[in-house]
Amino acid sequence: MFKINDNYLKLPGSYLFSNIAKKVSAYTAANPDKPIIRLGIGDVTQPLAPAIIESLHGAVDEMGKAETFHGYAPDLGYEFLRSVMAENDYAARGCDIAADEIFISDGAKCDSGNIQEIFSQDNKIAVCDPVYPVYVDTNVMAGRTGTYNPSSDTWSDVIYMPCTKETNFAPELPKETPDLIYLCFPNNPTGSTITRDDLQTWVDYANKVGAVIIYDAAYEAYISEQDVPHTIYECKGARSCAIELRSFSKNAGFTGVRLGAAVVPKDIKSRDTMLHSLWARRHGTKYNGAPYIVQRAGEAVYSDAGQAQLKEQVAYYMKNAKTIYEGLKSAGYQVSGGVNAPYIWLETPNHMTSWEFFDFLLEHAQVVGTPGSGFGPSGEGYFRLTAFGTYENTLAAIERIKNAS
Repeated sequence: MFKINDNYLKLPGSYLFSNIAKKVSAYTAANPDKPIIRLGIGDVTQPLAPAIIESLHGAVDEMGKAETFHGYAPDLGYEFLRSVMAENDYAARGCDIAADEIFISDGAKCDSGNIQEIFSQDNKIAVCDPVYPVYVDTNVMAGRTGTYNPSSDTWSDVIYMPCTKETNFAPELPKETPDLIYLCFPNNPTGSTITRDDLQTWVDYANKVGAVIIYDAAYEAYISEQDVPHTIYECKGARSCAIELRSFSKNAGFTGVRLGAAVVPKDIKSRDTMLHSLWARRHGTKYNGAPYIVQRAGEAVYSDAGQAQLKEQVAYYMKNAKTIYEGLKSAGYQVSGGVNAPYIWLETPNHMTSWEFFDFLLEHAQVVGTPGSGFGPSGEGYFRLTAFGTYENTLAAIERIKNAS
């Protein structure tokens, strides 16, 4: 008789955003005359930039001719995309990352979930709290997190690094030594950032204790302050301890197109084994590559026209973030984020729990956000709103929240 992976049974309930979707669907069915404004899931709303559309059309035409047709992509991804990323994302910032250290994928979510496969099951992970659920859930599936305590919403073998108002929503070095450290800056869900010097402290710590940092840089395009790093490789020594995850979803609107990359420097070694070799083996065995037309679209992101158009798109979303931040603050809410990230993190009013506030906004304002408790125990009493809606909907949502408060 076949057996299942029992670790899946340890997962509490459904994925956070699946729960939200069920609640919203039930409310909409019961109240069809009340339109919902969604500021919950971080899905973009603006169309792909013209330079990207032009590149997609050109690549599609190539696929229609025998002499320019492309089948399976190379294991690491096409050289034209890896090279332009190495030049623009790294060399332009003074970082030493080679094109063959960049592995093209179909998004940072997949990479953040899959990267744990190349590490031993007895490695101990450290995560920020609150945290993007994928980091923890995929380690649960792998049997790395121990037992779940429903009363504290924690796992026995996970090191939690509370990111609270007292710590400026940034983690402090853990008292217990981890093997893998998950960091995301600008942060999802809190919208917080850390300075280059602060990140250097983490790199120095990881090298000292022999840990690997999994650094999620999905939101780096939204950074506006000079002392906030765009990549962990701006820090000395990061090549020997850090894997960086890149995404085209939020900087270029590829949520429906799917493209990302994992950067694995050849300097990271466990004894004599390079993690680069392990990830290359895993990548080549389990992944057939992002489509040629999508990788060509990714290349267009780095063109002069693409960069100019995407800068306008980022500015559009950050205008939304400013609108949310200032609107909520004027209504008396305690808010943070929204400066270097498209997320606003607010304290729930009147001692409501995160899910109580979710229900309150859905019922009285028809606005959907994300309960902070869904990101971890330190997220209880907080709520995340995203700036990825349209400007018109963002204005309307803030007015509804003010009127409901």
